Order: sequence, then C-alpha cells, then structure tokens
Amino acid sequence: MIKIRIYICLVMLCTSWCVMAQHMKLQNQPYIDQRTFHLGFTLGIHTQDLILENSGNVNDNGEVWFSEIPRYSPGFSVGMIGDMYVNRFMNLRVIPTIHLGEKQFVFREQASGEEYKTNIRNNYLCIPVQLKFAFDRINNNRPYVIIGGYGSMELASNKNKAVLLKPYDYGIEIGIGCDFYLPMFKLAPELKFSFGLMDILETDRKDLKEESLIKYSKALSKATQRMVTLSFNFE
Repeated sequence: MIKIRIYICLVMLCTSWCVMAQHMKLQNQPYIDQRTFHLGFTLGIHTQDLILENSGNVNDNGEVWFSEIPRYSPGFSVGMIGDMYVNRFMNLRVIPTIHLGEKQFVFREQASGEEYKTNIRNNYLCIPVQLKFAFDRINNNRPYVIIGGYGSMELASNKNKAVLLKPYDYGIEIGIGCDFYLPMFKLAPELKFSFGLMDILETDRKDLKEESLIKYSKALSKATQRMVTLSFNFE
C-alpha cells in the first residue's frame, strides 16, 4: 500500500514537472538587463494633434470664424536611446527624437458655413526624460510602463500661414510597452501619449503678409499640443 502511494506521488510529481517544463523556455540574453548603461535606437510613427480654443472674434465684416483639426496625419519618428540601470525594476532613459509630421486645419464661418483649409508642417526635436518601470520577466517577454517629461524645439517655422506655433514646448509623457528578448537584441513595441503643458499658439503675427489670413489667425486664442507615438525600440 505504501509503495503504491509512493508510486502515485512520483507520477504526480513527474506530471507536474512536465507541465511546468512545457511553459518554461530557454531565456535569451538572461543578463542583458543588468547593464549599467546601454544605447539603442527607436523608429516609429506618430500623429500630431492640438487642443484648440476659439476666440469668438468678430471681424470688421461681422464674421465669426472657428477652427478644428478634422483628422490626424501620420508622421515619422526616429531617435536614439540612452538607458541607465537604477534597480531591478527601474531604468532612467533619455531618448532624443526627431518627429516629422504635419497638422491640418479647417476654418468655418459661423453663419455662412464657408470653409478655409490649410496645413502646417511641424518637425520637432524632442528630448524626453523617462522612468521605465518593468514587471517580472516571463520567459522572453517583459512588459513595462513609462512616465516622464519632455522638452521640444521646432526645427523650421511656418511663417505667413494662418496658424503659427511657438518653437518651444514642454509636457509629460506616459506609455506602455513590452520587451521581447531575441537572441541578438531586445525589441520593444511601445505606445506613448504626450501631453503639452504650454500654450504654443503665436498671437503676435507680424510675419503675416496677406491681410486675408488675419481673420483666421484671430479666430484662435490658445493651442496645446498632443501626440500619440507607436515606436519600435531596438536595444
């Protein structure tokens, strides 16, 4: 009877071990996260957006114009990654990135419904500083979240347009991602949301040479930036 119980226990133990072994995989680069400092690069796409406040200005012709951004236009992002190990679950990261994109505007007159469409190209040099909080590694996957702040600079201004944005901005960023440990490097798809904290609308429009554009410029009173970025990090 005792031998039968021992046999049953051994069978159960072996069965449990086999089940566990099926879920365990050989880890690629098991010590890669213990590097004090490392570099990488990032490629991605993004959409630029603005939260607009209309002024309700009434021009000399009695017109009241309002503006909105009807749709998102995808842009391209490329940058470098500088990562410093803090502890097992946290890393400090600096990621200088160039965002190449544009914003489209539609202005509508309140009474007549007349429309005016324009777009501006915005190419930003953005320098985010982030804290990366990683969860426990599961085989060759490790999810994480990021939080941080950024400062950005416009590389080329769009003068003599209905809308002119200030060249500098700053804000906060949050995001989620997952590290995939491959034999030669880590690949991390990452979704990030950026929220500008500064009013970047330029209201002093001495650059406007066409008087017909003044009514559109005066239609806005404030603009704050938003951006959504889907990137692929190689480290």
